Amino acid sequence: MRGFLASSIGVTCAAALALPLTPPALAATARPVPAAEAARPAPHAGTPATAPAARRAAEPSAAGSTQSLPLRPLTRDRATPSAPAAEQGLSRRAVRHFSLVGVVWDDPDAELHGRVQVRTRTAGTGTWSGWQDVETHNADHAADRDTPERASGRVRGATAPLWVGDSDGVELRVRSESDDSAADSAGPAPGARNLPAAPPLPSGLRLELVDPGEDDGASSGDEEEPRAAGGANAGTPALTETSAVAEASAVNADLAPTGATEIAALGRTETEQEYLALNAGGLTERQLRAKPYIGPRPGIVTRRGWGANEGLRESGFRYTKKVKAAFVHHTASGNNYRCSQVPSLIRSIYRYHVKSMGWRDIGYNFLIDKCGKIYEGRAGGVAKPVLGAHTLGFNSNSMGIAVLGSYGATKPSKSAVKAVARLTAWKLGLYRVNPKGKTTLKSAGSNLHRKGKEVRLNVISGHRDGFKTECPGRKLYGKLGSARSKAARYQGR
Repeated sequence: MRGFLASSIGVTCAAALALPLTPPALAATARPVPAAEAARPAPHAGTPATAPAARRAAEPSAAGSTQSLPLRPLTRDRATPSAPAAEQGLSRRAVRHFSLVGVVWDDPDAELHGRVQVRTRTAGTGTWSGWQDVETHNADHAADRDTPERASGRVRGATAPLWVGDSDGVELRVRSESDDSAADSAGPAPGARNLPAAPPLPSGLRLELVDPGEDDGASSGDEEEPRAAGGANAGTPALTETSAVAEASAVNADLAPTGATEIAALGRTETEQEYLALNAGGLTERQLRAKPYIGPRPGIVTRRGWGANEGLRESGFRYTKKVKAAFVHHTASGNNYRCSQVPSLIRSIYRYHVKSMGWRDIGYNFLIDKCGKIYEGRAGGVAKPVLGAHTLGFNSNSMGIAVLGSYGATKPSKSAVKAVARLTAWKLGLYRVNPKGKTTLKSAGSNLHRKGKEVRLNVISGHRDGFKTECPGRKLYGKLGSARSKAARYQGR
């Protein structure tokens, strides 16, 4: 979302490279580590990793886990040693297996002005990657302010997650930089005396290492029951894991059998019949007689299909009134994934959103991979107006679609753009909305539109239309016009 200038590795980081690989001191973390998660031993330094299936079979929390490691100062200003460190991180070390990384901090309203870089060791080969940038500007993906989800007390600030694949070693550096660093890096302007001071890093920085576990439908060992809505003291009993799975599947019962791993695609005639059934009692006589503008229902992989652990999310569902708009995003999690890995990638993002960031569920309503496959996101029913946490200020009366990957400099695949069009043609059609049209949404407050402002938007908009951000990336944003036209044609317009 925001480009960063390349910077050299400092003397301190160079020294860190020479440090021996040692497992992290997990007992020193400020946040409690669940017993089942803590029971998983870290590998010995420099030990080649075993195959994923073998090592998971030997680990008690094989269905997924999160390692949360507090960052340490990497540099200190000798003149003011008590001042917050401008660079924090972790020296190179061996850790338990993980596939996705991110950095979180205490205050969800605080921003991380600077650069986050990580390098990881590939399990099985022991090869270390080069330094990779982690997208720091992620506050624009969130529940709206003044909502129960935002006010739960669990929400934390966070970077975007980065998919790195099966890894067992990590090194991290987080460097504070002023917003003017890019302009100043070419050299001081004539007459300039001082560079802008770098802002302090947010407090409570932690590295989150997410292991998605196996796609076997098992619950994770660290939390067997869904959280009660509103938190532990809300007075709402949590569902059992079995009940949560049944609950998540039952809301799609009009579209697929209970327990289905995929909602099958339909032809136009079948979709029109389904449209009338889903809207029974809600249509006027004129609407009943008219031919509906709705695209054929695409195939959708359900939460059960990608292996969602329903014990992670908060119990129950939250809905908005209708779906008037679709906001398109990219996950900024990198493009180094195979389509066969997507269930693991989505389980990782889900766990990161819930366990690391403190959300009630995964933030997006739908996700699409680069092969064009569509996945159910936040629980509540794919045909229903589920309230998400995807576009800060505009989550009401909208849906969020995330294309997995980073599309600032990389073109999205034709299959992914086509899938956006097919999904929106169907879902917007259920609510009698024209994908090529305009709509008006009331802002709940963003850095682009003040709270209460009535904003005129394209029905299919990019995230940047509701919030000042680079999301969904320049290359994907440039394809939204094509997606609108295709979606309208799928609806028969």
